[in-house]
Amino acid sequence: MSKHTRKSSLIEDRGQQTPQELIDKSHSVIKNPDTEISIEMAIDSIRYHLKYSLGLDTDSVKPKHVFQAVALSVREGMIDRLLATEKRYQVARAKRIHYLSMEFLVGRSLINNLYNLNLHHVYEKAIDQLGFKLEDIENEEPDAALGNGGLGRLAACFLDSMASLSIPGFGYGINYEFGLFKQKLDNGYQQEMPDNWQREKTPWQIERCDEMILVPVYGSIQHESDRQGEYNPMWLDWQLIIGVPNDMPIVGYTGNSVNYLRLFSARSSSEFNMKIFNQGDYFKAVNQKITTETVSKILYPSDSFERGRELRLIQEYFLVACSLRDILRQHEKHGFAIEDFPKQNAIQLNDTHPALAVVELMRILVDEYEIVWDIAWKMTVETFGYTNHTLLPEALEKWSIPLLEKVIPRHLQLIYEINKRFVANLSKKWPQQREKIKKMELVEDGEPKHVRMANLAIMGSHSVNGVAKLHSELIKKNLIPDFYALWPEKFNNKTNGITQRRWLLNCNPGLANLITETIGDDWIHDLSFLKKLETIGVDSSFQQQFNAVKKANKTKLCTLVENESHLIIDPDSLFDVQIKRIHEYKRQLLNILNVIHQYFMIVEDGKNLPWPKTYIFAGKAAPGYDIAKLIIKLINSVADVVNNEPLIRDQLKVVFIPDYRVTLAENIIPATELSEQISTAGKEASGTGNMKFILNGAVTIGTLDGANIEIRDEVGEENIYIFGHTSEQIQQMLGKQRNISLEIYNTNRNIKRVMDAIKSDLFCTKEPGLFKPIFEKLVSQIDQYFHLADLDSYINIQEKASDDYKNREQWTNKSILNVARSGYFSSDRTIMEYAKEIWDVKPVK
Repeated sequence: MSKHTRKSSLIEDRGQQTPQELIDKSHSVIKNPDTEISIEMAIDSIRYHLKYSLGLDTDSVKPKHVFQAVALSVREGMIDRLLATEKRYQVARAKRIHYLSMEFLVGRSLINNLYNLNLHHVYEKAIDQLGFKLEDIENEEPDAALGNGGLGRLAACFLDSMASLSIPGFGYGINYEFGLFKQKLDNGYQQEMPDNWQREKTPWQIERCDEMILVPVYGSIQHESDRQGEYNPMWLDWQLIIGVPNDMPIVGYTGNSVNYLRLFSARSSSEFNMKIFNQGDYFKAVNQKITTETVSKILYPSDSFERGRELRLIQEYFLVACSLRDILRQHEKHGFAIEDFPKQNAIQLNDTHPALAVVELMRILVDEYEIVWDIAWKMTVETFGYTNHTLLPEALEKWSIPLLEKVIPRHLQLIYEINKRFVANLSKKWPQQREKIKKMELVEDGEPKHVRMANLAIMGSHSVNGVAKLHSELIKKNLIPDFYALWPEKFNNKTNGITQRRWLLNCNPGLANLITETIGDDWIHDLSFLKKLETIGVDSSFQQQFNAVKKANKTKLCTLVENESHLIIDPDSLFDVQIKRIHEYKRQLLNILNVIHQYFMIVEDGKNLPWPKTYIFAGKAAPGYDIAKLIIKLINSVADVVNNEPLIRDQLKVVFIPDYRVTLAENIIPATELSEQISTAGKEASGTGNMKFILNGAVTIGTLDGANIEIRDEVGEENIYIFGHTSEQIQQMLGKQRNISLEIYNTNRNIKRVMDAIKSDLFCTKEPGLFKPIFEKLVSQIDQYFHLADLDSYINIQEKASDDYKNREQWTNKSILNVARSGYFSSDRTIMEYAKEIWDVKPVK
């Protein structure tokens, strides 16, 4: 049968069946989760949805329609399991975990769901018999644009682990219509385009219109007294935003437990003002609706102007108000008393964005349940945990008092009250340390005054954790030492992790299959089983198979690069990769400085590289972060020069792949051989990209920063390339307030040559002087990220890595040992630590 014939019979083959027979067959796929699903059952279910869910006849079916039908078919099984999981939790009267985050970077869902349900092979065959390929269908799904970087990807990994471990854990976020932005390159410059990922409604979300939340904003406070003469403020004249929940089922591995990610869309409390409409001002009539729904339009609106800051604050309050109301509603629905709220619920704040949840819970307990302050505060602290994700003081959120008073006036009153009581208690404990107390207060002096959101999260939580051992120590010693001195029992470390289901089983099936054939599949639910590869990895036959998988992944990436960037790269070259958000502290600049050095080594010094090398970059810069956007332009300009230099031949290639996202990472990471984790020591909280790379057999080149230290401890010093100053040395250099970079520039010939090239017009012949701001930042000013201070060490370690790569057997052994010793970095381990040590919750099997 020809493909065309098979495709045209997509719906008609079983046309004699009644709609009810099709429904019955469709539902037989998933009604009993223990039923073995056949390929024929999957085909019937897909056909049913093509005809009755999408209303399509034979001639109009395209790959995007097949994706929708397959997703709806798979979703049926997920919903059955979701409902069964919920019943199990209710019967167990289980404590629930609520993970509040502004970001959930879930990526695509189809393949991940198929693997976790153990249905990948079934649906692959079913789709093939319908005349399509699963790979083509998969590519019809857009990445869910619900996050930006590591913060959101960590949250997504945690949801996968909670479901796989049968922990009653649920995510709460915002259902962004456009997400961050699509990145395009125009003459090497980043251009931001709308990322309308929900243009065609996602099949994974279940809208819950009957569970809408009313969120008040703006208004004023009327100062009243109750019947007992107690102060009883009234929040009046507010405007309402409606939060509509949309549930995205999260399937755990084997499908035994399905939790959900609840995402709120903003809706106006009325479609439009009918009175104004009838007066003829049609645009003004719908203006409030348009303004209100902006709340869930995009992730992180620019805060460089007042309206942007106001929108971002409303977004954060919208998230916590919807989440708290929903959590409390479910708590009462399950028959629990309000006094038992902390016993039945744990709320984890993923960074400072949801910190207003502390005040919102206090508002509800005090204003609505009329619980006395001290008891309400005790309940609040017992409920919340706070995860810190940054060591950069400037990244700790603060909101101005005038803005808070405008948007959420009642909450500002409560913030003042929390602060007053905190200061009073602390003044008794430390009566002679007014300056120390001043640094710890919620309200920061200035014009205007601001509220420190990190301080609010710390005060209102019983647990404060960092996300890597070094990070957690630096929080206590450098970032907030006074809070650690006050409440040492609150502070703990939970080193980040990644889910092996997404980042090996899903994205690298060749390696996953090789590992399973060699040691079995226990590693999928317990990553420590990869240790078995340590002894097997030295076997020459296994090494050959391992290298064949890597070569296939590299070849696949070469095709992607050619399609995206119109550059042909050599799959036999060493793939050196840095893919992450563009930021000065992540030091993409350091990487490109070394590339320029190698360019001069070949072109001016007449030397050859130890092995041909391809440098691969990807990442987005925040729209208002000018220097980060200039770094992207520099990388692309250097690439233009290097890739077109005849003397280079094929020794060196540079490529920047646009629009970094989860799906792109899933293609790049399995092909990577050298993973760049080169942030300034003491600046990166943890990183999770570093973990994904070692799980897929890349060797790390990095500083002693974030989780790199723990990776070194796990894989062994001989299987990682460490360079640069330590965080202690960085702190010492900062304390000297000397321009160390200028001294290095004046004394190191190679570094001077690189920096002079940036100052000159070598990489910007058509735009003279374009990169001088980078020269000024790195040489003329005190560089707090110490690019030049670490550059010589970085150049040397790069040469060593390339030299080592020539010994293919030795390199392969390093690569295999990185995989074998990556077990500690599973998010399953991280979540079990949270569950035991912070949340006090157990799996409900």
